[in-house]
Amino acid sequence: MASLEWNAALILDLPAMDAVHEEFVALLARVEAAPDESLCALWGELIAHTQQHFDQEDRWMQTTGFATGNCHSQQHKVVLAVMREGALKGAQGDLATIRHMAAELGPWFSHHAQNMDAALALHLRRTGFDPVTGQLLAPQALPEQPITGCGGACGSTEHKEEAAA
Repeated sequence: MASLEWNAALILDLPAMDAVHEEFVALLARVEAAPDESLCALWGELIAHTQQHFDQEDRWMQTTGFATGNCHSQQHKVVLAVMREGALKGAQGDLATIRHMAAELGPWFSHHAQNMDAALALHLRRTGFDPVTGQLLAPQALPEQPITGCGGACGSTEHKEEAAA
């Protein structure tokens, strides 16, 4: 059984993000169901997809006022590094490591999407950012200081004051 299935709790009402997330879930399920002979190749596909997925979110964050070292982007870097380490282990014949990582990736992704990505999606909607065109329709809604926290609303003073009100 897959460690993660696409469900309503993962839908963030940002179609561009939701589509990429649904692809991720489907690829992860393929990895988890893969026979040994195709496991490494599918894991490599998942890594390539995840790199593009995270790069895209990181570009969105940079465009809409996130500091380059925010913890959302840092988590992307760490997860990709761990996935690549799994690929190295798999290439050495250690398929159990990839299978274990895949099983852990599902719960991690669910938490990440429902927390960090949900906050990012909210932030993108607040700023009127169109992820398809890259247009920023409400530049006045950008934070005055770069967001350094883990999501769209947790790292800027402006949003902390807004949340406290």
